[in-house]
Amino acid sequence: MSSAKITWTKIDEAPALATHALLPIVQAFAKGTGVEIETADISLAGRIIANFPDNLTDEQKIPDELARLGDLAKTPAANIVKLPNISASIPQLQDAIKELQAQGYDIPDYPEEPKTDEEKALRARFAVVLGSAVNPVLREGNADRRAAVSVKKFAQKHPHRMMKDWPASGSQTRVAHMTGKDFFGSESSATMSAPTAVRIEFVAADGQATVLKKEFPLLAGEVIDTSVMNVAALRAFFAEQISRAKADGTLLSLHLKATMMKVSDPVMFGHCVSVYFGAALDKHADVLTEIGADVNNGLADVLDKLDRLPAEKKAEIEADIAACYETGPALAMVDSRKGITNLHVPNNVIVDASMPVVVRDGGRMWNNDDALQDTVAMVPDRCYATMYQAVIEDCQKNGQFDPATMGTVANVGLMAKKAEEYGSHDKTFMPPSAGTMRVVDTAGTTLLEQAVEAGDIFRMCQTKDEAIRDWVKLGVARARATGSPALFWLDASRAHDDELIDKVETYLVDHDTAGLDIQIMAPVEAMEFSLERVRRGEDTIAVTGNVLRDYLTDLFPILELGTSARMLSIVPLLNGGGLFETGAGGSAPKHVQQFLSEGHLRWDSLGEYCALVPSLEQAAEQSGNATAALLARTLDEAVGQYLENSRYPSRKVNEIDNRGATFFLALYWAQALAAQDEDAGLKARIAPVAAALAENEATIAAELLAAQGEAVDIGGYFHPDDAKTAAAMRPSATFNGIIDGM
Repeated sequence: MSSAKITWTKIDEAPALATHALLPIVQAFAKGTGVEIETADISLAGRIIANFPDNLTDEQKIPDELARLGDLAKTPAANIVKLPNISASIPQLQDAIKELQAQGYDIPDYPEEPKTDEEKALRARFAVVLGSAVNPVLREGNADRRAAVSVKKFAQKHPHRMMKDWPASGSQTRVAHMTGKDFFGSESSATMSAPTAVRIEFVAADGQATVLKKEFPLLAGEVIDTSVMNVAALRAFFAEQISRAKADGTLLSLHLKATMMKVSDPVMFGHCVSVYFGAALDKHADVLTEIGADVNNGLADVLDKLDRLPAEKKAEIEADIAACYETGPALAMVDSRKGITNLHVPNNVIVDASMPVVVRDGGRMWNNDDALQDTVAMVPDRCYATMYQAVIEDCQKNGQFDPATMGTVANVGLMAKKAEEYGSHDKTFMPPSAGTMRVVDTAGTTLLEQAVEAGDIFRMCQTKDEAIRDWVKLGVARARATGSPALFWLDASRAHDDELIDKVETYLVDHDTAGLDIQIMAPVEAMEFSLERVRRGEDTIAVTGNVLRDYLTDLFPILELGTSARMLSIVPLLNGGGLFETGAGGSAPKHVQQFLSEGHLRWDSLGEYCALVPSLEQAAEQSGNATAALLARTLDEAVGQYLENSRYPSRKVNEIDNRGATFFLALYWAQALAAQDEDAGLKARIAPVAAALAENEATIAAELLAAQGEAVDIGGYFHPDDAKTAAAMRPSATFNGIIDGM
């Protein structure tokens, strides 16, 4: 029997907990079939440990699994099931470090304000752990992301109940964006006619040049961009929206992605905090600087650092901060019971997850009275803000979407070879003074340049030609496979998109597009076109850049399915392997909090179930292992039964949770394998398992429910104890005995 290997990633939060329930089942079913399931730890804690082995014991050290998988992703043998991981903000990184230190790991503190060369070097080492550290390494291909047919049909037959009507009296909600001096307005772009190498340098007003990034290579056909966010204009924008929201009586909310855009967006977030709370922060600026308060980490960081002050001074500053709430507009709340606002922590409100919920909730967010209220949603940059406003306007005109009848918007996303990487972290800089940022080649020729002021946010982006060619190819292939229109979301008035339009038009000629509806539209027009079709129950394919891929594959699934965790995400790797992603984990922290307090995990592993099907199919195709194909087909049947019988987790304690859902998935999978006649040996092995699971269903369900209702100790949040977590996630002795006996 030919063998095949599938790599299952160990990650964070709710998906990591769920793995302790699901993976033993997958490994047991695959035993003896020639399909090997290995694991690789790419969790936040795992990445920290792997990158800081200096003072660890041999027992504590672990290999750099992310680097290993990055190499694997460049080979035809790659078959990686990638669960959602934490894209860490600085506060999350610091919390993870503290937890590891408390567990006896000698990990250094993150230097918030590095002063020495040693501290600067340490901060640079931590940079590889922050933000989107994982995805650019593994995504050596473009994305094919969509709802599985069975999942979409189920969602229409049994529509989720989270959609709220838009107010009949009218909605004041709007998406506010800048009208100039943002990344969109300043962007410049060029396509390389030949290979070269470039450096990034800052030239001060006096002509003094400082190299910020040493020479790095560019390939022929590669598209490069530079853009600048002018912070003076940004702050003026924030001030204007604060004033307008106050006058209109709406909530004020800020929607960025400080987790992925780990250099630029925390700075933008900090500017909003400092403008909204300006009266207090400016008054006490010297004291706050002395105690190390950093607005880029949100208001929570300022409040936490006040503990370093005498009680009287702390109380004075807290009172001044409280006064800002009285003079400013009400802020959207993350947790009104705890007083946590939209501006407390930068990773609490992430645009791709937060804006769909605004739409889902009738154009509203939660206020301090724990009630829904219209909001001004600030998305400063026009590259993406305008398409969200188009959705808002559509709902204000036509009302809420109906999950029972709405069509679907699948996505083909340009992300291979780190295409359009989030924020281009290693090429994002804040100049110390007015001057010019330049991209200069080895001959001394300036390819792109931007005038900047002190503190502006400059970034450069790269997109390789190979990735663009493959993206166009994948877009055509999906249009051919589905018969749906494929829209390239590209705006000729945006410099980068204008370069891509030329390439798309050139590369489309290489493919048979006869009978296909393939168009190029700016995001607003593409959104309007797609929404019109969605409301008619028709399907559309959005062929987009990397960031829009991320935003749209949360927007439409949250509206259609109730969650983006149920999406199927296949990444055909450029060198022939496959990466199978399992959906988004934006709600994972709340799931963990409920599990720790109530012993109930509401995470739905449907994304994992669905991703394993094409992973097994690839294993079969590449190895010729017919049993792997059989496992895939029967698992797909089991997923259909799982949905049809509504065995997914409840949100409420003492009802079915992830563990019960996974039991039923195992039952249905075993029954499908027992019913088949293609593989007599597998049938003989699994049939007794199917019978035992069915016979003991009531006992197992009771044992799983009995584990709920009380607090759970798993030994950590970022780095839980494996034994404790396994015990918590596998509480049925009857179920364990059957599975482990396989």
